[in-house]
Amino acid sequence: MSDATAPGGDPLRFGILGAATIATYAMGQAAAESGDRLVAIAARDRVRAEGFAAAHGVERVHDDYAAVLADPDVEVVYVPLPNGMHGAWTRAAVAAGKHVLVEKPFAANAAEAKEVAAIAREAGVVVVEAVHNMHHPVLRRLFEIVGSGELGPLTRVETTVRMLPPPADDLRWSFDLAGGTLMDLGCYALHLQRRLGEFADGEPAVVSATGTERSPGVDSSITADLVFPSGATGHVHCDMDADVVWSSTARVIGERGEALVCDPVLPQFDDRIVVTGPDGERTERLGTSASYYHQLEALRAHLRGGTEFPFGLDDTVANAELIDAVYHAAGFPLRQSTTLRSSS
Repeated sequence: MSDATAPGGDPLRFGILGAATIATYAMGQAAAESGDRLVAIAARDRVRAEGFAAAHGVERVHDDYAAVLADPDVEVVYVPLPNGMHGAWTRAAVAAGKHVLVEKPFAANAAEAKEVAAIAREAGVVVVEAVHNMHHPVLRRLFEIVGSGELGPLTRVETTVRMLPPPADDLRWSFDLAGGTLMDLGCYALHLQRRLGEFADGEPAVVSATGTERSPGVDSSITADLVFPSGATGHVHCDMDADVVWSSTARVIGERGEALVCDPVLPQFDDRIVVTGPDGERTERLGTSASYYHQLEALRAHLRGGTEFPFGLDDTVANAELIDAVYHAAGFPLRQSTTLRSSS
């Protein structure tokens, strides 16, 4: 366990809305390593909440989400609910005066993302999107390599994320809950493209996109081509109905070389960056510590020590805008915001 009192300060005090599987990794396991406190949890099924609490040392179980928001000991609310509920419960947490760590995607669509961002700014609380992989040393090192000029001017970025299909009744396939492969996988691929725009004169624009429809409005795969202001191009492919258990890659190509990130989404499973240039090829390994742990460290350093968070609300809104743009280009309807409700 890391020393939670330095450099980030006293442990953060989290309240968790729901006992989703992702909460095991992003909260349960990560907080055990970072030393942050899991103060409270509530879930639609209290038995599930009690099981999560017992497994991960959550201090108390509440009857509903509203009780978690009202808990005076809860400082930061973690929202791992279905995509369509992210915006509604983030708004509720902000209204309760809490900071928020909300799972990606931040909101159901860009309009909702802008609304939530405006509410957070007005309330003066910290609201961040849980793009956990961007905090890992693998991605931080990629940006160092590209920024050093070793690869030369950026010419192309290719990002892919593929996995076996979830069960037919999985919430990730629900249009009403803002499901689809672009929301669940493509958001990672698009975010990395956007962040690399720092080296290509700015934000990428969508040139074209195509997708495969699983059910009305719900994409099982999406492919998009992008262009950066510098003229560099981007290619994104995400597939939640693939024939592989898991595969994610990022290929960053410059005029003098390229870097291949072997798993940019879950770098703790494959921490290799393979760099190829005029002097040959080398493989760098950046460590298999969990990206979720690094995410909590970054948030605590921000809230306790004033360290700048790697990306803010403007970046988060831009992510949502690019998701919407890809859906529009591929002929899919935008996901819709959902009204507040007390269960997931």
